[in-house]
Amino acid sequence: MSSKGSKTGRLSPVDRKLLKLLLTPDGRRSSAELSKKLGIPATTVQRRRRRLEESFLTLTYSLDLEKFGWRKVDFLIATERGKTTAVANELLKRDDVVYVGRSIGQQTIDLRVDTIVKGNSQILELQEFLKAMEGVREVVWTEIVEVIGRKSSIPPGIIDQL
Repeated sequence: MSSKGSKTGRLSPVDRKLLKLLLTPDGRRSSAELSKKLGIPATTVQRRRRRLEESFLTLTYSLDLEKFGWRKVDFLIATERGKTTAVANELLKRDDVVYVGRSIGQQTIDLRVDTIVKGNSQILELQEFLKAMEGVREVVWTEIVEVIGRKSSIPPGIIDQL
Protein backbone atom coordinates (compact mmCIF):
# COMPACT_ATOMS: atom_id res chain seq x y z
CA MET A 1 0.00 0.00 0.00
CA SER A 2 1.31 3.45 -0.81
CA SER A 3 1.82 6.10 1.85
CA LYS A 4 -0.92 8.15 0.20
CA GLY A 5 -3.63 5.67 1.14
CA SER A 6 -6.16 4.30 -1.32
CA LYS A 7 -9.77 4.87 -2.23
CA THR A 8 -10.83 1.53 -0.79
CA GLY A 9 -8.08 0.66 1.68
CA ARG A 10 -6.58 2.09 4.81
CA LEU A 11 -5.63 5.74 5.01
CA SER A 12 -2.10 7.01 5.53
CA PRO A 13 -1.10 8.39 8.95
CA VAL A 14 -1.14 11.93 7.51
CA ASP A 15 -4.65 11.38 6.06
CA ARG A 16 -5.87 10.16 9.46
CA LYS A 17 -4.40 13.21 11.24
CA LEU A 18 -6.01 15.48 8.65
CA LEU A 19 -9.39 13.75 9.08
CA LYS A 20 -9.21 14.16 12.86
CA LEU A 21 -8.82 17.92 12.39
CA LEU A 22 -11.50 18.19 9.68
CA LEU A 23 -14.12 16.16 11.56
CA THR A 24 -14.06 18.19 14.77
CA PRO A 25 -17.01 20.53 15.44
CA ASP A 26 -14.79 23.47 14.46
CA GLY A 27 -13.26 21.57 11.54
CA ARG A 28 -13.63 24.35 9.00
CA ARG A 29 -9.99 25.40 8.82
CA SER A 30 -7.79 26.89 6.15
CA SER A 31 -5.13 24.80 4.47
CA ALA A 32 -2.50 27.15 5.93
CA GLU A 33 -3.76 26.49 9.47
CA LEU A 34 -3.89 22.73 8.85
CA SER A 35 -0.40 22.87 7.35
CA LYS A 36 0.95 24.54 10.49
CA LYS A 37 -0.81 22.07 12.84
CA LEU A 38 0.37 19.03 10.87
CA GLY A 39 3.85 20.32 10.06
CA ILE A 40 3.51 19.61 6.33
CA PRO A 41 3.44 21.91 3.29
CA ALA A 42 0.14 23.66 2.47
CA THR A 43 0.22 22.17 -1.04
CA THR A 44 0.29 18.68 0.48
CA VAL A 45 -2.66 19.57 2.73
CA GLN A 46 -4.61 20.94 -0.24
CA ARG A 47 -3.94 17.85 -2.37
CA ARG A 48 -4.80 15.38 0.40
CA ARG A 49 -7.83 17.38 1.51
CA ARG A 50 -9.20 17.44 -2.03
CA ARG A 51 -8.69 13.65 -2.36
CA LEU A 52 -10.36 13.00 1.01
CA GLU A 53 -13.29 15.25 0.08
CA GLU A 54 -13.73 13.51 -3.28
CA SER A 55 -13.34 9.96 -1.95
CA PHE A 56 -14.38 9.78 1.69
CA LEU A 57 -16.07 12.90 3.06
CA THR A 58 -19.61 14.15 2.68
CA LEU A 59 -19.71 17.92 2.79
CA THR A 60 -22.91 19.66 3.82
CA TYR A 61 -24.06 23.06 4.95
CA SER A 62 -26.76 23.48 7.54
CA LEU A 63 -28.95 26.48 8.17
CA ASP A 64 -29.34 27.92 11.67
CA LEU A 65 -33.13 27.66 11.63
CA GLU A 66 -33.62 29.37 14.99
CA LYS A 67 -32.37 32.65 13.51
CA PHE A 68 -35.40 32.57 11.23
CA GLY A 69 -37.94 31.43 13.83
CA TRP A 70 -38.08 27.80 12.66
CA ARG A 71 -37.43 24.58 14.58
CA LYS A 72 -36.27 21.06 13.78
CA VAL A 73 -38.54 18.44 15.33
CA ASP A 74 -38.13 14.66 15.04
CA PHE A 75 -41.08 12.31 15.02
CA LEU A 76 -40.59 8.68 16.04
CA ILE A 77 -43.19 6.44 14.46
CA ALA A 78 -44.20 2.86 15.15
CA THR A 79 -45.92 1.30 12.15
CA GLU A 80 -48.07 -1.78 11.74
CA ARG A 81 -49.15 -4.35 9.14
CA GLY A 82 -46.00 -4.01 7.04
CA LYS A 83 -46.76 -0.38 6.12
CA THR A 84 -43.39 1.13 7.08
CA THR A 85 -42.19 1.85 3.54
CA ALA A 86 -45.59 3.11 2.39
CA VAL A 87 -45.81 5.50 5.37
CA ALA A 88 -42.24 6.68 4.73
CA ASN A 89 -42.89 7.36 1.04
CA GLU A 90 -46.09 9.26 1.82
CA LEU A 91 -44.28 11.43 4.37
CA LEU A 92 -41.53 12.29 1.88
CA LYS A 93 -44.17 14.04 -0.25
CA ARG A 94 -44.61 16.71 2.46
CA ASP A 95 -42.66 19.96 2.27
CA ASP A 96 -42.10 20.07 6.04
CA VAL A 97 -40.42 16.63 6.05
CA VAL A 98 -36.69 16.73 5.29
CA TYR A 99 -35.60 13.20 6.21
CA VAL A 100 -37.18 9.80 6.77
CA GLY A 101 -35.10 6.91 8.02
CA ARG A 102 -36.05 3.35 8.81
CA SER A 103 -34.76 2.26 12.19
CA ILE A 104 -34.31 -0.88 14.23
CA GLY A 105 -33.59 -1.25 17.91
CA GLN A 106 -34.90 -2.26 21.26
CA GLN A 107 -37.99 -0.06 21.08
CA THR A 108 -40.80 -0.41 18.55
CA ILE A 109 -39.87 2.68 16.56
CA ASP A 110 -39.80 1.94 12.82
CA LEU A 111 -39.28 5.43 11.36
CA ARG A 112 -37.50 8.60 12.36
CA VAL A 113 -38.87 11.63 10.57
CA ASP A 114 -37.05 14.98 10.66
CA THR A 115 -39.30 17.96 10.11
CA ILE A 116 -38.97 21.74 10.01
CA VAL A 117 -41.78 23.57 11.79
CA LYS A 118 -42.63 27.14 12.72
CA GLY A 119 -44.35 26.58 16.05
CA ASN A 120 -46.24 24.35 18.45
CA SER A 121 -49.46 24.48 16.42
CA GLN A 122 -47.64 23.01 13.44
CA ILE A 123 -46.20 20.24 15.65
CA LEU A 124 -49.71 19.40 16.85
CA GLU A 125 -51.09 19.49 13.31
CA LEU A 126 -48.33 17.23 12.03
CA GLN A 127 -48.72 14.82 14.94
CA GLU A 128 -52.47 14.52 14.29
CA PHE A 129 -51.81 13.95 10.58
CA LEU A 130 -49.33 11.19 11.42
CA LYS A 131 -51.65 9.49 13.90
CA ALA A 132 -54.40 9.39 11.26
CA MET A 133 -52.22 7.75 8.61
CA GLU A 134 -53.00 4.18 7.67
CA GLY A 135 -50.31 1.90 9.04
CA VAL A 136 -49.22 4.23 11.87
CA ARG A 137 -49.63 2.69 15.32
CA GLU A 138 -47.91 5.26 17.56
CA VAL A 139 -46.26 8.69 17.22
CA VAL A 140 -43.98 10.58 19.59
CA TRP A 141 -42.00 13.70 18.91
CA THR A 142 -38.76 15.06 20.25
CA GLU A 143 -36.79 18.26 19.85
CA ILE A 144 -33.27 19.26 20.88
CA VAL A 145 -33.68 22.39 22.99
CA GLU A 146 -30.07 22.80 24.08
CA VAL A 147 -26.82 21.44 22.72
CA ILE A 148 -24.69 20.51 25.72
CA GLY A 149 -21.56 19.89 23.67
CA ARG A 150 -20.18 18.58 20.41
CA LYS A 151 -17.43 16.11 19.77
CA SER A 152 -15.82 14.83 16.63
CA SER A 153 -18.38 13.22 14.32
CA ILE A 154 -16.14 10.14 14.20
CA PRO A 155 -14.19 9.16 17.33
CA PRO A 156 -10.41 9.48 16.83
CA GLY A 157 -9.93 5.80 17.73
CA ILE A 158 -12.09 4.77 14.77
CA ILE A 159 -10.20 7.12 12.43
CA ASP A 160 -6.99 5.37 13.57
CA GLN A 161 -8.47 2.09 12.28
CA LEU A 162 -9.30 3.42 8.80
